Amino acid sequence: MAKSTTTGWAVAGTGAVVTGIGRVVGGKVGAWISGFGLAHIVLGLLDMRRPTIRKSH
Repeated sequence: MAKSTTTGWAVAGTGAVVTGIGRVVGGKVGAWISGFGLAHIVLGLLDMRRPTIRKSH
């Protein structure tokens, strides 16, 4: 099972790639794509800050 920080980095990294693609596309569609990517960066960073609950048996 992946740690939450690994998942957060993956989401943030994917958001960075999508934001870059949006900047290359340009225009209204590029702005929408960039916003979508930026939202994923924020969500990934928030996911890294979220406390985890670990059950040990």
